Amino acid sequence: MKLAIVADIHSNLQALKAVMREIEGAKIDQVVYAGDIVGYGANPNECCHIVGDAAAHAVLGNHEISALTKDTTGMNPHAAAASRWTAAALEEGSQKFLRSLEIESKFEAGDMKVAMYHGSVGSATEYVFEDEINEDIVRSSGCDLLILGHTHMPYVKDFGSMMAINPGSVGQPRDGDPRASFAVLDTDRRNCIVRRAGYDIGGASEAILAAGLPRLLADRLFLGR
Repeated sequence: MKLAIVADIHSNLQALKAVMREIEGAKIDQVVYAGDIVGYGANPNECCHIVGDAAAHAVLGNHEISALTKDTTGMNPHAAAASRWTAAALEEGSQKFLRSLEIESKFEAGDMKVAMYHGSVGSATEYVFEDEINEDIVRSSGCDLLILGHTHMPYVKDFGSMMAINPGSVGQPRDGDPRASFAVLDTDRRNCIVRRAGYDIGGASEAILAAGLPRLLADRLFLGR
């Protein structure tokens, strides 16, 4: 079974479309989304529509929670401004879809038992970076494959009988590579590859500025930071 793993789209429609084109050409069996469909970018409704149609499984990210509750506690000023804008921009259908999501999703992919969260096991807000992930964290999920997002930095960690995967960010990479990041897992071979997709960064940046969102959110797309 081939599983496409997507996270941290952040309302970046141009990046999401590029990734979906790559996925469509890769003979993928299922697509799963590890949170933060919205936030930062200018096209939350369009991104919700695409994910709602394509997702076999999806979870809530911290930006979904913030937009739905209008609580920006703990966010920096740029993220908080984007969250308030997103909350006002979300259409009824998008809100309904986001409210249908949970913090946790557990499912089977091939012969692998999968647990997916946005931040860490049981959390949409806690960060787990590559140097922090270990077998005990995966084991605490009760599954042999743990999928996380939130850091915007991809990693694949193979612990033999268990794996941990962060696909990086589609819409706002922070590992120095501005291309959209996602992962493809072959469960039969137990092999996962992080893939990158080039996209119209200028168009995404212009959309952010046209929406009146903070310029920093537009400029950082070119840097992958």
